[in-house]
Amino acid sequence: MKLVLSHQISLKNMITALDKNTALILIDLQNGVAGLTLAHPIGDILANSAKLVAAFRKANLPIVIVNVNPSGAAWISSRKDPNTGPAPVFNEDWLDIVPEIKTEAGDIFVTKHTWGAFYETALDEELKKRNITGIVIGGISTSIGVEGTARSASERGYNLTFALDAMTDMFLDAHEHSIKRIFPRMGETGSTEDVINQLSLT
Repeated sequence: MKLVLSHQISLKNMITALDKNTALILIDLQNGVAGLTLAHPIGDILANSAKLVAAFRKANLPIVIVNVNPSGAAWISSRKDPNTGPAPVFNEDWLDIVPEIKTEAGDIFVTKHTWGAFYETALDEELKKRNITGIVIGGISTSIGVEGTARSASERGYNLTFALDAMTDMFLDAHEHSIKRIFPRMGETGSTEDVINQLSLT
């Protein structure tokens, strides 16, 4: 109960506007990641993400679906603390997007190999082709895939909006550090409802 309450307290309406050309980016909402032990109920995170997908479809704005496949990536074999946890087990459907997120052929699909979705992918090119200047972002996990992607987006000058109740982490303290200390320095933060309300004004 405390985890959910803490998540709700953090949801302050600080979203002042969305750019006319804004894309939704959902990070690693795939079977292998959504099945981890997470700080917030995964059903709530997926429900809010699905609401964002529906709202962006209604607004005829781009939706970016990101998954991660770290197999063979250079950083996997680099030197690091051995106590960071067990390596994930890759089942056959590990990379598949969860069924709660209804994708369509016209969506932008990105498979990343590192924490951030811009590194060695065509994401920036795809967004620029569509004249995208703003990004709404959510997914798993807050302090890794979401923050890693957001940092790269910020470096590229995108206006960032964080849907806080559409993201979670394996560790509550990591999640809260990102949403309280990092994200407000890169963009605006709020709830799924805040984002949808702003979409109706663009």
